[in-house]
Amino acid sequence: MIRVQPAYDPEDPFARLFRKAVGSQWSADDVDWEAPLGLPQRQAVALTRVLSPVYLGEQSAMYGASAVIPQLAAAGQTSAQLYLATFLLDEARHFEVLTQLYQRLGHHPVALREVPEMLRYHHRLRQGDRIDWIWGILISDLFARQFYQAFAKVQPAALFGRMSARVLLDESRHQAFSHTYLKRAVPTLPPERRQALRGMASELLQTMGAIHRRLRDDTEALGFDGDVFLGELSAQIEAHARSIGLTGSGGGDGGGDGGDPGTGADRAHADWARLIAGKRAISRRSGGVAWPTGSMAASASTPARRFPFDLHGLAASCQQCAVALLCRARVTQSAARA
Repeated sequence: MIRVQPAYDPEDPFARLFRKAVGSQWSADDVDWEAPLGLPQRQAVALTRVLSPVYLGEQSAMYGASAVIPQLAAAGQTSAQLYLATFLLDEARHFEVLTQLYQRLGHHPVALREVPEMLRYHHRLRQGDRIDWIWGILISDLFARQFYQAFAKVQPAALFGRMSARVLLDESRHQAFSHTYLKRAVPTLPPERRQALRGMASELLQTMGAIHRRLRDDTEALGFDGDVFLGELSAQIEAHARSIGLTGSGGGDGGGDGGDPGTGADRAHADWARLIAGKRAISRRSGGVAWPTGSMAASASTPARRFPFDLHGLAASCQQCAVALLCRARVTQSAARA
């Protein structure tokens, strides 16, 4: 029900985030479209294909936000409603700049008939109420943030790297909103509802894995290790799930550990880093983009860490679990900077 003057607290965290978003707007006109692409032809084509799920995801988020805003208004959550209006604008801007990027690259994204899992992912995000959507959008934002961050780091002077740096500022606000909203809402949910949200995370991760398998040739052309990417993403989702109270220390229905997002993943990384102290190794694949990669052997006596989110076979052994993949990515990147 619409109200002439709904309750509004300008000091609410969402109100402050709203004002921050208002002051941080930018447009496609602010992008230097004359910046070099920094990619040979094969890698340029691969980027347009690998970028396709992110491109569709920006549209999905825009549609979803337009449907959730009335739910927030009906619930009397005015500050969250105002912030989500800026979220919708952010996603519309991302859609516009990515559309212009495709025009600059001279290639089209992959079609849904080639990667039908993209449509399945889109439909899964639109199921349920505002809490389901915000949990799904947090997972999607973690995926997008990790994707954009990779290009911003390895190609800071290239067109997509520069664009990614701008998008990351928006994604950080989106992540802050979703995490804060869920940290308020999740503790009030019954156990079966929390279980459904955990199931949603597993389903979305499995769909991401299927998309990756469809695009494996393109990720390999970019020198991009999709398995490491999904492993680290799984660890990030677990860390947020723990912090918002969706999972406990044993992956059950207990509350979060009260730490900041990333605490769980960082602790896991620290445990594994002690095992491989002094054994850093770096290898770089040849190609247009030099992505930090590497490998490590896990101690046979170290028990595998159990993650609550299934990566569709990735966590098959101690050496292939999400923590090992996470550490492989982070440790080798640290060594590359050393």
